Amino acid sequence: IIVLFSATNALARSFQQENHRRQLYYYSICSAESIILSKILYNTLLLLVLSTVCLGVYSSLIGNPVQDIYQFGLVVLLGSIGLSVGLTMVSAISFKANNSATLMAVLGFPTLVPVLILSIALSKNALDGLDFSVSVDKLIVLSATDVLLAAVAYLLFPFLWQE
Repeated sequence: IIVLFSATNALARSFQQENHRRQLYYYSICSAESIILSKILYNTLLLLVLSTVCLGVYSSLIGNPVQDIYQFGLVVLLGSIGLSVGLTMVSAISFKANNSATLMAVLGFPTLVPVLILSIALSKNALDGLDFSVSVDKLIVLSATDVLLAAVAYLLFPFLWQE
């Protein structure tokens, strides 16, 4: 949950930090698909760093409760991808709608609910040390959700970019 709020604050500004001249420059030198993919990649790496820092801080303060660190790392990776894809696309929509923070909150929450529910359930399995086979079906669903969000962002962003 802490990573969600950190991600929302960090990724909400991914399009708002750029002025219109820079956007025009990007529009003239590269395609919309490369812009959205590069922003998603950057935001995913940023979320992975934030998640690692959060885990390090919590581990040093209260101890490391994670029983299966490899499964937890996979959940953090897939969850970071899902959060970054969803929030990057919502940030782009919000930017085109004159930076409406309300629009970001309204569109972001339903987009991220499946990723959050699956990530929380899988994190609990990793914390409890359950066998990896127990989590395989949820990992597949989380991966499919990430791919679906990425496909929607990849297909819809060029329409936002052209306006």
